[in-house]
Amino acid sequence: MPTVQLFITCLTDSFFPQTGEAVVEILNHLGIGVDFAPDQTCCGQPQFNAGLRKDARAVAEHTIKIFERPPMPLKTSEVLPDIITPSGSCAHHFRHNLLELFEGDAEWYPRAEAFGKRVFEFTEYLVDKLNVTDLGAQWDGLLTYHPSCHTLRGINVDRQPRALLQNVHGATLVELPNAQECCGFGGVMSVEHPELSAEWLKRKISNLESTNSPTLVVTDAGCLMHIMGGLHRQGKKQRVVHIAEVLNQKR
Repeated sequence: MPTVQLFITCLTDSFFPQTGEAVVEILNHLGIGVDFAPDQTCCGQPQFNAGLRKDARAVAEHTIKIFERPPMPLKTSEVLPDIITPSGSCAHHFRHNLLELFEGDAEWYPRAEAFGKRVFEFTEYLVDKLNVTDLGAQWDGLLTYHPSCHTLRGINVDRQPRALLQNVHGATLVELPNAQECCGFGGVMSVEHPELSAEWLKRKISNLESTNSPTLVVTDAGCLMHIMGGLHRQGKKQRVVHIAEVLNQKR
């Protein structure tokens, strides 16, 4: 059985473990083994974006070391497995920000580059690596999709989650107006500019309401937490779910 390594993300691990469970169940269903390193931590993007480069570097070095450890002894012809994460934000950080972080470092730049090339966002891996667009998922009713900023613009993943959602049996996928606009989370941006973040969130929720969909699908726990919190504070009934949970629903 082929095996991948799972980078679960700190938000998923702490607040949305059901997303991680859905990812593992889907991959197992497809005949993919999943290795989980329990000593993994945050990807380090908040520190990087806040300008705390020394702290971001320490987190990055720790993560690279962990994922350089093979799940099992490798044979001579084998390479380290792919790394799957249910977060376009973390995938973007690993692929792009680490190269900036370690630029000019003769030891760590090539290690970061090799690490980043193994990283796949979850839907990207399913569609582009496994050529899977129909998981036999079942979801009755309307769904609408919000593409997170880093997933859409950072790693250019949009076709893949949409293809998977189009093949969810029983569901009707409706377009979210101004879907490409940020939800207002933006990592540390929501902390540094709370008024701006709140206005973007209001617009995202208003656009969600205009679709009449009771369910908003996302690919990133940051967006999930932010929009869900806004809906709760406004007393709205819509729910926000990670795409892995939708794709794991069966009759």
